[in-house]
Amino acid sequence: MERLAAEQSLLDQNLVYCGVDEAGAGPLCGDVVAAAVILADDRIPDGLTDSKKLTAKKRERLFDEICTMALDFCIARATVEEIDRLNILNARMLAMTRAVDGLQLHCEHALIDGNRLPELTMPATAIIKGDALVASIAAASVLAKVQRDREMEQLDAQFPGYGFAQHKGYGTKAHLEALQRLGPCAIHRRSYAPVKKALQASEL
Repeated sequence: MERLAAEQSLLDQNLVYCGVDEAGAGPLCGDVVAAAVILADDRIPDGLTDSKKLTAKKRERLFDEICTMALDFCIARATVEEIDRLNILNARMLAMTRAVDGLQLHCEHALIDGNRLPELTMPATAIIKGDALVASIAAASVLAKVQRDREMEQLDAQFPGYGFAQHKGYGTKAHLEALQRLGPCAIHRRSYAPVKKALQASEL
């Protein structure tokens, strides 16, 4: 990836910085997961890019490489209950704050994917489409995506019939049909319109 001016400036100042991204804002169920990653400038996994542009197999490979090669990383979350109470935007920000706060290595700046900044104790820069432009943000996007997908596969066994392992909680036709047939389960986000609708129908 070609260096953005914002990232190059941090490198020129020898500042330790992390990339931050989250996964799971759109699905109808499950936690929203965020990651913060500090990469060494000379240790960037081959093929690293925005997780949405990668196959599941490549994301799995990169997940392990990032965990091995990163100087530090933290994966955090905001729960379904927090999403329903705070709304998804604030829950996303909370998850990212927790990911940055969970880093063990002293970090001096955070590069955040998107156009909003979470509450942090350090300076931060929001970068639109940062997961395709900054290696450390791309790494965070991979960790968050893979972690959440793995959890949805585990929840599929706990809550059978919804197809979580296949659609990962997104509002696919199969998921919406299962929601109508079975009603919402414990991990569905009650504040989301399709879930709210199904919940009201099940109470009739």
